[in-house]
Amino acid sequence: MIEMERMIVLLILCHISATFAVLQLSLYGAAAIHSLQYLCTATLGISAFPEFVAVGMVDEEDFSYYDSNIRREIPRQEWAKEKVEPEYWEKNTKHFNLEEQSFKEEMENAMHRFNQTGGVHTLQSMNGCEWDDENDKIEGFFKHGYDGEDYLTFYLKNIRFPQTATAITSQSDNESKLIDCTRWLKRFVQYGRSTLERKVPPEVTLLQKDPSCPVTCHVTGFYPRPVNVSWQRDGEDLHEDVELGETLPNGDGTFQIRSSLRVSPEDRRIHKYTCTVQHSSLKENIVKELNEGEIFI
Repeated sequence: MIEMERMIVLLILCHISATFAVLQLSLYGAAAIHSLQYLCTATLGISAFPEFVAVGMVDEEDFSYYDSNIRREIPRQEWAKEKVEPEYWEKNTKHFNLEEQSFKEEMENAMHRFNQTGGVHTLQSMNGCEWDDENDKIEGFFKHGYDGEDYLTFYLKNIRFPQTATAITSQSDNESKLIDCTRWLKRFVQYGRSTLERKVPPEVTLLQKDPSCPVTCHVTGFYPRPVNVSWQRDGEDLHEDVELGETLPNGDGTFQIRSSLRVSPEDRRIHKYTCTVQHSSLKENIVKELNEGEIFI
């Protein structure tokens, strides 16, 4: 059951990553910015997949899981199991019980709106908050998508915590939810600090099937998620003939990304090509030179 849940989590994260423009943290400011988000997916016409799944993520690492089969939210990290209050799991279980029914109704409404009577369909949402702990600014976000297309996006930006109880009660409903989200985020960051603030350096490999194929710079096994992968020709950054893939989760809490360069054998003989990787875990950038000794098939 645990392995099935992990596979479902990875499928959702990959699908959400492709469907939504997931919020990217600055490479050098990542230590000061934290995020809490909930990714919800309802499906229709996929028999092997739960009808509703919700994944909770702190700093883009999953810490909680709910689906329509188990019908309760459960922790996915040791720090969440040991330190998060039982009241949180009880409250969120009730919340996702209601969300499950709400998503089913919204799925029916969307199918009616688009004049659909059957087939495979997905309804997804991503909502949560970001907190900059240097200046205590917060930002909330809500995105909704149907069959892979965004159809609702909402942001609350540049909000500071009110200093009095009177100010809190005067906030709008959305701002109150944002404040509640950020309070939980601050707790989670404290509870899981040793895990969330760890640094795992990437492994970098150059791959090419044959001389007619693009060369791929494969970067994997790194944490946290923000990373910069670039190509250079004779020391100058390249943008043409470069294709950068999505940053995707591995099954062990780390991430991977690929960047491909299309270059002719003639140009490789004339010029020096390099792939450079920047990550917060590295004291120095990793630079891989495009030569026969570095390329794996």
